[in-house]
Amino acid sequence: MNPRRLLTHLGLLCGAGGLVLQFCLSIPAYLAAGRDLPGALGTFFAYYTILTNIVLVLIYLSEIVPARGLDLFRLPQLRGMMAACITLVGLYVYFVLRYLTALDGLFLVADNLLHYVCPLLYLMWWLAGVRHGQMRWSQLPVMLVPTLIYFAYVMARGVWVQEYPYPILNAVKLGYAGVLLNAAGMTLALAGLLALVIGLDQLIARQQGGAHD
Repeated sequence: MNPRRLLTHLGLLCGAGGLVLQFCLSIPAYLAAGRDLPGALGTFFAYYTILTNIVLVLIYLSEIVPARGLDLFRLPQLRGMMAACITLVGLYVYFVLRYLTALDGLFLVADNLLHYVCPLLYLMWWLAGVRHGQMRWSQLPVMLVPTLIYFAYVMARGVWVQEYPYPILNAVKLGYAGVLLNAAGMTLALAGLLALVIGLDQLIARQQGGAHD
């Protein structure tokens, strides 16, 4: 098995396994805390970590399963965008969230899989296994849109249920001015990561082209 195929299957296994484990741990915990099933599902799928890892699993699947319904996940722009998004997840958890909550047992296993192992595997896969040279600087603003839509969704949901997935988005404690300031900072961080990804994509493409000359 070549390295690209190995990373594809390993990424799919870790991503799907991490998501299933987190689901099996979180939903019963939410139900035990008094949420009903729709509320528990809404909370689970409100996390950026969960949504980004679901997209990674679908990207890996698009490499293995030749289904036309997965064509979106074969787009170089989406794959590059996800390299930046999943890096943001790992960095935010490492530098901020890990100091706020103490996890152990299977919760810690799921946390490490989704926040560290899956991002690292995906970055390795993207760097080594993707055809480069198709990303453009003009695409950067469009790549910010899915995360901005996510932000709008969780803020609207927060107004309804008075619950926010991350401390930096908690409008009840921080107020909307504080949340918008945090969101602006995270948007700038993501824009910087996207710029890095686009630059790497173009650099790798030039190196690959030079190697074939």
